[in-house]
Amino acid sequence: MDIRLKRAYDAAAPDDGFRVLVDRLWPRGVSKERAAIDLWAKDTAPSPPLRTAWHQAPPTEWSAYADRYRDELAHEAAPALAALADTLRPQPVVTLVYAAHDPVHNHAVVLTQALRAALGD
Repeated sequence: MDIRLKRAYDAAAPDDGFRVLVDRLWPRGVSKERAAIDLWAKDTAPSPPLRTAWHQAPPTEWSAYADRYRDELAHEAAPALAALADTLRPQPVVTLVYAAHDPVHNHAVVLTQALRAALGD
C-alpha cells in the first residue's frame, strides 16, 4: 500500500486515493466538499491532553511528543489503530490528511509509521 501525507489545506487530487482525515478536530475553514474526505479517523489522533501539550511545547520537544503519541497508539488508541488498518488494507493508495503546518514534525508522520507496522509493511 502506498501511504501518502497531505495537508488539509492543499487541494484534493484524484491520485490521492482513499483520503483519511487523521485530526481530532475538523480543519478550520475547510469545507467537507473541498476536503474530499472518505473517512475521519479522529480516534487515532493524539488525545486532547497530548495535543494541548504539544501545542505548548517548543519544537525541540518533538521526539518526546512522538514517543508519547506512539505510546497512546500502542495502548489507549490501539483498537482504533487496528480498525483503521483493517479499513485501509484493501486500498492501494491512502492519503492521510492533517492540518498541522510542519510537514515533518506532526502526528500524521508518527501515525504513518504505526499504520505500516499494523499492516505488516
